[in-house]
Amino acid sequence: MSTLDSSMMNIALPFIMKDFHSSLGDTQWVMMIYLLTITASLLFWGHLADRLGRRKIYPVGMLIFGLGSLACACAPTLAILILARFCQALGAAMMMATGPAIIKEAFPKEQLGRGLGMIGMAVSLGLMSGPSLGGFLLELASWRVLFFITVPLGLIFAFLAIRILPEQSRHYTGPLDWLGSLSWAAALVLLCLALSNATSVNWSTSRLLLTGGAGAGGLACFVAIETRLSHPILAMKLFCNRRFSLAIISAVLSFMVLFAVILLVPFHLDRLLGLPPSKIGLVMLAIPSSILVVSPLAGWLSDYVSARFLSTLGLSVSTLGVFLLATIQASTPPLVITGQLILVGLGQALFLSPNSASVLSQVEADKTGAAAALLATARNLGMLLGIAQAALIFSTFFRGVTNGLDLRDFQPQHTAAFLTALHGALQGAALAGLLGTAASWLRGRTTPKRPKT
Repeated sequence: MSTLDSSMMNIALPFIMKDFHSSLGDTQWVMMIYLLTITASLLFWGHLADRLGRRKIYPVGMLIFGLGSLACACAPTLAILILARFCQALGAAMMMATGPAIIKEAFPKEQLGRGLGMIGMAVSLGLMSGPSLGGFLLELASWRVLFFITVPLGLIFAFLAIRILPEQSRHYTGPLDWLGSLSWAAALVLLCLALSNATSVNWSTSRLLLTGGAGAGGLACFVAIETRLSHPILAMKLFCNRRFSLAIISAVLSFMVLFAVILLVPFHLDRLLGLPPSKIGLVMLAIPSSILVVSPLAGWLSDYVSARFLSTLGLSVSTLGVFLLATIQASTPPLVITGQLILVGLGQALFLSPNSASVLSQVEADKTGAAAALLATARNLGMLLGIAQAALIFSTFFRGVTNGLDLRDFQPQHTAAFLTALHGALQGAALAGLLGTAASWLRGRTTPKRPKT
């Protein structure tokens, strides 16, 4: 449900921009606030789930997500839409923080990879149906209809979660780490504000430096707090394990690559190729379709082949796809772009399940909630940074070539400027992919446990 929503928003963003006549910097907050809220609160919800039990957190998240979707559908202004997305994201974070931990407790250790592969398949179904369903609905009605879809789903699944999920043991009964939670959230908000407004004419250099410096200081305070507490929201000792820490870093970089592509390519298909929403959805369908096909195989292979090899191979393939996308022109056929997107999705599928299994298999039972929340945090932090850096690089190039214009002012005579900005942003994403590939390989050799027959 959460991936269905996010994938539909990817192709709806150009139409939301047109409806509210907003800039790229403002419109990107429809996605940014969603990812920022999830990233800032995931560790807290994982921490709380270890105390209260995941059965109490997961269904409430479903319910909040459904009600937040209703508020998004009825938003009269961009500001209210962003506020409603914040509420929707709180529910999504509650689901994401507890989902992987529930899977770990449901499957024996030797089958964890294939269990996560099946979840990857479910995630890809949401991603796959979003672009085509969203494109079809955008041609028939407004982007608001996209939010109405998840309202009944949230209510139904909240009820089913309460009925089906078993009671689970509580691994922690101490006080909540409120100070760590607040410092983490504040640091992320400040850093994202600095990134998203780096090209804004309304923000001075001193204001940007002050905001960014305050965000960096917040991160330093968070680390200091977490190293002193006996039950922090983030156990810093986990990062003493090189395999664990490099797997988390490579996950962040992997999703930076993916979401830079997801943000920018629909604008190319809309502005330069002039495709209708339904065809934009079909082209973007290439990424989740390849994930759907490859995820079960990647999950099964991760029980036999080392995560180092599979994850590194996956990121290499995905980075190659981004490098190819960074060469597209206004005359590039949609079929060629589709093939390059398939490479990106195939690589992501090869990376995700083995990397997730590698992270969860290396933690003890009382750290499962924290590790699952950290894994989801890494994923959403990568999405957030991918959107922020892609929008920042694109806007910087586009403004520089067009003497200060924004993407909302695009006209056919700006095609060369658009391509210059697109290529620069995608090359930045490809660089993140290369760094992620190196981090994945440097984790060292791992020997998977073969399933019992």
